[in-house]
Amino acid sequence: MKKTAVKPSKTKTQSFYDRIADVHNIALRMNGYRASVTKYLRSLDLKLNERSMVLDAGSGTGIVSLGFADTKLPHQGLVAFDLSHKSLELANEEFRNARIDKRKFVTIQGNVLETPFADDSFDLVLTCGVLEYVSLDEGLKELSRVLKPGGKLVFIPVKPSLVGSMLELLYKFKIHPVEDVKRISQRYFNIVGNHEFPIREPIAWSKTIFLLEKP
Repeated sequence: MKKTAVKPSKTKTQSFYDRIADVHNIALRMNGYRASVTKYLRSLDLKLNERSMVLDAGSGTGIVSLGFADTKLPHQGLVAFDLSHKSLELANEEFRNARIDKRKFVTIQGNVLETPFADDSFDLVLTCGVLEYVSLDEGLKELSRVLKPGGKLVFIPVKPSLVGSMLELLYKFKIHPVEDVKRISQRYFNIVGNHEFPIREPIAWSKTIFLLEKP
């Protein structure tokens, strides 16, 4: 099932990802990100149930959404939310081909700084590779708004590294210094954990994870 919010004016970032969505999706499928995200999420006590709603903010082609699906954790539904129309088309294709309950997965197009969701809508928010394109403060503030008190934000930022710097040039974003991530996160969340992926996993070369909880 596909839903579309009010369509924003096309930005440079949206146009960029609409152009590269196919290649980007292939790269993500080959590098093992999905399995790494699944293993990490399974290690957490997220306290989800059959009524829990999940948001993948900046979902791209759905790799993190599928990683969550692979955990088999209980939930009522997951919203894959992204600015790129082409990326969401590919996400829908991935969802159709995956062994998941497709009725629980929907896509919505829009800006992560202006989401169409009510306050306290989600029990869990996942975000990877999108807040590098926006003000970190504004992005975390908006994700805090839509997250229920006590809910968790799994924040997977690009970390300063050789691979991170290469991705920064390739994908035209700006890495937020780790100290800024910690400082700004504490304005809206409690930092519950900071996980480093095993170096043998490709995701470790460019990403870290902060587990945040809304007070």
